[in-house]
Amino acid sequence: MLGWSPEQIAARLPIEFPDDESMRISHEAIYQALFVQGRGALSRELVQCLRSGRALRVPRARTRQQAWAHVTEQTLISERPAEAEDRAVPGHGEGDLIIGLQRSAIGTLVERTTRFTMLIHLPREEGWGVIPRTKNGPALAGYGAVTMKNALASTITTLPDQLRRSLTWDRGKELSEHAQFTIETGLPVFLADPHSPWQRGTNENTNGLLRQYFPKGTDLARWDATDLEAVAAALSSRPRKTLGWKTPAEALDEHLRSIQQAGVSTTG
Repeated sequence: MLGWSPEQIAARLPIEFPDDESMRISHEAIYQALFVQGRGALSRELVQCLRSGRALRVPRARTRQQAWAHVTEQTLISERPAEAEDRAVPGHGEGDLIIGLQRSAIGTLVERTTRFTMLIHLPREEGWGVIPRTKNGPALAGYGAVTMKNALASTITTLPDQLRRSLTWDRGKELSEHAQFTIETGLPVFLADPHSPWQRGTNENTNGLLRQYFPKGTDLARWDATDLEAVAAALSSRPRKTLGWKTPAEALDEHLRSIQQAGVSTTG
């Protein structure tokens, strides 16, 4: 009624009740008590009591979080080797996730020169849908940072060394373990600039083609690893105009044969 803020109330209580330890509370606790009543949103009556007039509250700790704390100077796309830009040398990949219902996802990986495509199976973790989601709790949707790092490393290391030159990803936190990924695989990771999908244009185009098999608005967890391998094989067997109507698989084989003829081992 007097228009006091929760901070003013919390600071005044020890003065008004110096001998009553039960009359102590932080201003953050007052805010939390008010907003919990409405599951994060205040009723109209309570909103009128706050000077800010805001019906929603973002915890202060969340406002201090850096959206892209995992992006370092070494991972900026401007640091990517120049040879990746002109597509003359195979081995530079682009990757991303396609997202479905119920926090389902499939990892996509495409080689820039040959357009050879690989799909990454990201099944939900045990306990998903059973264990309540908790702050800082385990990522059970299948593409938490550690799970994503392990699944991507398992897929990428099936390629020969000569096809593991760099990987360009967007700034999603699913690849925030990129430093450990690079240590384990030897593959440097570069992160695209914000809101710049054209920097991963090959991957964006591939994701669009994949929607023929994985329509939007579906639960992507319904497809298993075998299904993903079949779809990746189908996509890599399509003739591409940009490859002179060769298929990505043929272009990749041709590149590997040229390496062998040059006397370079292609073992991974």
